[in-house]
Amino acid sequence: MSARRVGLVGARGHTGRELLRLIGARDDLELAFASSRELAGQRVSDMAPELVTDLRFEALDPEAVGAGDVEAVILALPNGAAAPFVAAIKPQTVIVDLSADYRFDDAWTYGLPEILGRDRLAGALRIANPGCYATAGQLAIAPLRGHLAGDAHVFGVSGYSGAGTTPSRKNDTEALADNLMPYALSGHLHEREMARHMGEGVRFTPHVAAFFRGIVATTHLTLDMPRTRADIEALYTRFYAGEALVSVIDRIPEVRDGALQPGAVIGGFALDDSGRKLVVVSALDNLLKGAAVQAMQNLALALGLPEGTYSSSPL
Repeated sequence: MSARRVGLVGARGHTGRELLRLIGARDDLELAFASSRELAGQRVSDMAPELVTDLRFEALDPEAVGAGDVEAVILALPNGAAAPFVAAIKPQTVIVDLSADYRFDDAWTYGLPEILGRDRLAGALRIANPGCYATAGQLAIAPLRGHLAGDAHVFGVSGYSGAGTTPSRKNDTEALADNLMPYALSGHLHEREMARHMGEGVRFTPHVAAFFRGIVATTHLTLDMPRTRADIEALYTRFYAGEALVSVIDRIPEVRDGALQPGAVIGGFALDDSGRKLVVVSALDNLLKGAAVQAMQNLALALGLPEGTYSSSPL
């Protein structure tokens, strides 16, 4: 079978760079174009030497992207920018959108394979990729869905790459030095995203710190009945059995356990004396399982390809 042709829109950002690397690692995918206004004219291989290609970055408008001879398009654009491209892309072309624009749209398939299943992604044409914090929180909550008495409380800390490449205080290394920056204290987009797709109440507080990449999420859960730590750890181990990208460990995960790694790590599992107040910690790379690796999983499943294996990032 010939390689499936894929286009990438938004190639300049941190996630775009990882997507180029991951596409280059697969024999069953071929990069047809990479769109970036800022990089237009530069060789794609200069940014992503993993890709053996003569392609150059192009500044493609939605109509040009829609006219492309591809089976799939990955949109790695800021929130609010996807709609013109979605409107222009052919209905039979697979779209994986990494923004938040369609995560609440029932016409789109929300793609978190380990939790929401792979069958629903097979043949899907419009896929909304989950947010990075939302992935970390949902991985911590999912094994206990339907067994909670009250809201899940997620305290998340991300590296500043999560703020993107456009300069802001949240990716200003001087402002972040010796600092931990809380923001969006109520009603954060990922709070609503987790609650919608978990079917549980969620409260979420995001923070950004001075490290570049990685997320750690500390999640407080109130259980509907007392349990032991051994019960909880066994439950999570069973739930994620066979999942290549989710590891359950018997210690507290740290940022460095997830950073640069393709998958997520879950552990901690601390209970109070009542056996009903549980703390679970999850860690992942916001650019990988929180974005690019998850997009590649979703793309492969939609195209009927193997999910494949994913290496750690050298970046």
